[in-house]
Amino acid sequence: MDIKDLQPALVFSIFEDITKIPRPSKKEEKIRQYLLDFAKKHNLEAKTDKAGNVMILAPATKGYENAPTVVLQGHMDMVCESNDKSFDFTTMPIPAVVDGDWVRTKGTTLGADNGIGVAASLAALIDDSYVHGPIEAFFTVDEETGMTGAFNVGKDMITGNILLNLDSEDDGEIFVGCAGGVDTVCTFKYSRSYAPVDFLYFRIALEGLLGGHSGGDIHLGRANANKLLARFLFNVQSKYEVAISEIDGGNLRNAIPRAAHAVIGVHTSKKEQVRVMLNKFIAEVENEFKGLETGMKITMETVDKPDFVLDQTTTVNLIRSLYASPHGVMSMSRELEGLVETSTNLASVKMRPENTIEVVTSQRSSVESRKWDIAMQIEALFLLAGATVTHGEGYPGWAPNMDSPIMHVARDAYKELFGVEPAIKAIHAGLECGLFLTKFPHLDMVSFGPTLRDVHSPSERMLIPTVQKFWDHLKLVLTKVAESSKK
Repeated sequence: MDIKDLQPALVFSIFEDITKIPRPSKKEEKIRQYLLDFAKKHNLEAKTDKAGNVMILAPATKGYENAPTVVLQGHMDMVCESNDKSFDFTTMPIPAVVDGDWVRTKGTTLGADNGIGVAASLAALIDDSYVHGPIEAFFTVDEETGMTGAFNVGKDMITGNILLNLDSEDDGEIFVGCAGGVDTVCTFKYSRSYAPVDFLYFRIALEGLLGGHSGGDIHLGRANANKLLARFLFNVQSKYEVAISEIDGGNLRNAIPRAAHAVIGVHTSKKEQVRVMLNKFIAEVENEFKGLETGMKITMETVDKPDFVLDQTTTVNLIRSLYASPHGVMSMSRELEGLVETSTNLASVKMRPENTIEVVTSQRSSVESRKWDIAMQIEALFLLAGATVTHGEGYPGWAPNMDSPIMHVARDAYKELFGVEPAIKAIHAGLECGLFLTKFPHLDMVSFGPTLRDVHSPSERMLIPTVQKFWDHLKLVLTKVAESSKK
């Protein structure tokens, strides 16, 4: 079965179009043009702002012109992670396939985050089978790497008072709050040294980890490739002199690192001891993550002597700070049971031009002071290690409003359709809602969506039956808002 044959047909046909359009963060030109062409094709008004966001407007069903305007909101970009290093997200379509009850891909992220939200918004604009008031479908850029679109949304873009964020990942759950976040970049400046000739050099690699969303999956205890690599390097360095010529791990601030590697050297007399240490390390790690990281692969192979290695001071400080850097859940919420309050993700380690190494961590919290507290702890650690540290602008959380009128509408609509009460929750992942409130404080918002799993990883997949439920729920919410104007 092809995606275009799935139900709801209108939503899936648009989603299939979107999977064929390259749309990495900060490179949304093609998906933006698709949106503008969609509006033109269907004779809908569209506008853009300086940030590159797109708004498409649909008039109300006849007789409901005075109903409240509802904003449907999603983001254009997607996380680009692949098991195939040759896959080019800037030119190649996503290889989406139907696999039983799931839509998944052949080794890349699917982009259902947030392609399915965009597809449902577009479908809602042109489906004349249900009653609705005026609709503003708002699509932001660069949500995944900086929320640039939400930060810089034009003041005249949103006029509605109700916003439905369609960027959540669990059927049967309505979200009314989210965590805020901030990224921290720690930069080491190193000197090049000649690679010792009496050293033997190895490439240590960790691959095949689950990874996942650094907000939605952080509580699952999945392995962080950067942390495991640093752990092994620290063990070796605690006994022998270690030279590093190359180190790389992770890619995105909001993805738990799935792979990392380093090219290291030790004295030729110590090569067997290091191999024994690696075997012991592999056994320990496999036992610790037994039944969870079933695809994990740890290898060590001999390589040629490199042209240079890092100076020894930087080598020691880098390894120690990466090993000491926290990762995972820092605290749980006392207000909402089961909700992660504060976390940090040791996201990436990259060698950059001009003899620098860049370490990126990402902090999240539903408590603003604790978000900055963990960021400052990261800063203190890496300053002690001799790095320079900067923090991003960060984004605010979205405080839950349990008296939200649209929350009650969305809850009642779900119960009417499916006979069960949806869970009302906050989410540890970041949504753009908090930023919208800073510019449009009048907005009444909720977030919901179909069931997605393992987003931000090549295992990302979408549960097909929940897409129909999501679509029916969205339409009924829009209808109930429209009908409220008649009362």
